Amino acid sequence: MPRGDKSAYTDKQRRMAEHIEEGYESRGIGDDEAERRAWATVNAATGGGKQSGSGRGRSVNKAPMRKGGRKGAASLGPRKRSAAAKKAAATRRRHASRKRATAKRATAKRATAKRATAKRGAAKRTTTRSRSTAKRATKRTTARKRSTAKRSTTRRSTAKRAAGKRTTRGRTTRTRTTRKATARR
Repeated sequence: MPRGDKSAYTDKQRRMAEHIEEGYESRGIGDDEAERRAWATVNAATGGGKQSGSGRGRSVNKAPMRKGGRKGAASLGPRKRSAAAKKAAATRRRHASRKRATAKRATAKRATAKRATAKRGAAKRTTTRSRSTAKRATKRTTARKRSTAKRSTTRRSTAKRAAGKRTTRGRTTRTRTTRKATARR
């Protein structure tokens, strides 16, 4: 591969070099020097041609590009530098406001979810309470019915027994029906 051959570089690396070169040219640096610096920056950032072989998949080192940006800003006049600083500040503000809005939305969502969960929990507790209360009430009424039934059965049987007994001259004798009922028990 002859010296200066760029066939080992990817399209992205070529585009990077082109953009960097344009930046240098806009600052008044000659074509050849701009191209040389651009490719030197791409090599420093990406580690050379990544078309084939080892070295693919490595992350890009942005330090050389940052250094070029700082040097370029130093060569600008104070007015342009001030404008760039104002633009950067505006961008930071814009991004911060977006972050705040997103955070507010997330907080609101969490609060709503919390409230809904609390409501569900309260409803569950109420339902559980009402169920247990209903069960207790049912048990009470069932117990009452049983005791009432027992009492009435006892009364009936006592009345039957009394009806089946005949008193003759101070002696109590049982009738035939009472004897049969007693035998069945």
